[in-house]
Amino acid sequence: MSNKNTSRRAFISQSAKAGMILTASSVTGNSLLAAVTTSRHPEKNTDLLYTGFAQTPLAYDYGALEPNIDAKTMEIHYTKHAAAYLTNLKDAAAAEKVDTSKPVEDILKNISKFTPKMRNNAGGHFNHELFWKSMKPGASGTPSGTLSKAIESTFKSFADFKTQFADAGKNRFGSGWAWLYVDSSKGLKIGSTPNQDNPLMDVSEIKGYPLLGLDVWEHAYYLKYQNKRPDYIEAWWKVVNWDFVQQRFSSM
Repeated sequence: MSNKNTSRRAFISQSAKAGMILTASSVTGNSLLAAVTTSRHPEKNTDLLYTGFAQTPLAYDYGALEPNIDAKTMEIHYTKHAAAYLTNLKDAAAAEKVDTSKPVEDILKNISKFTPKMRNNAGGHFNHELFWKSMKPGASGTPSGTLSKAIESTFKSFADFKTQFADAGKNRFGSGWAWLYVDSSKGLKIGSTPNQDNPLMDVSEIKGYPLLGLDVWEHAYYLKYQNKRPDYIEAWWKVVNWDFVQQRFSSM
């Protein structure tokens, strides 16, 4: 049985003991980070909420996102880059005596207490696990339900949201990520982080609960798009798994 399944059972068991419930009225300031990573929702799919110390198998073939993301990039990205982050994360966890039965999110919210190796690789593992689930072949192209309404209310229109999000990815100097996240006021925000940082980290300039993340490291697109990051971002919209993003939004 995989470590991921074992960890999932541990999360649910801990939640039953703790009886912790996330409510809008109880979430203020930095408490959002604590709430989303320590509260438990046993009635929901925990795969959407927590990240274990294992690579989740892709739900699609390497070539399933063609022509928007090519098969060779997906294969190298998943089996080499993302796998290396997990290997290094496990090394750091052993060296720093981290309890790997708990979710990676628990590390991220206190990442300032750990080494740069932990920061880079815990972030890299979490970010990529979210990234894979945020894409699927035959995607609808647009969100629906409560997420769609929240996006239109916050950003005026889905088109305006796409422009702002794309700008966050295009304007990130060097390597990093663009994010749609929920902040401490339960509002939708767009931002970006360098390297493998993310909004869950207590050292991040933007803080909150990530709903959608776009990898703008060159290894995510260079084989197909070379230095044309804007073209990669435009194509990526066609494979965004809005059902998954809605599920994360509904879990809040």
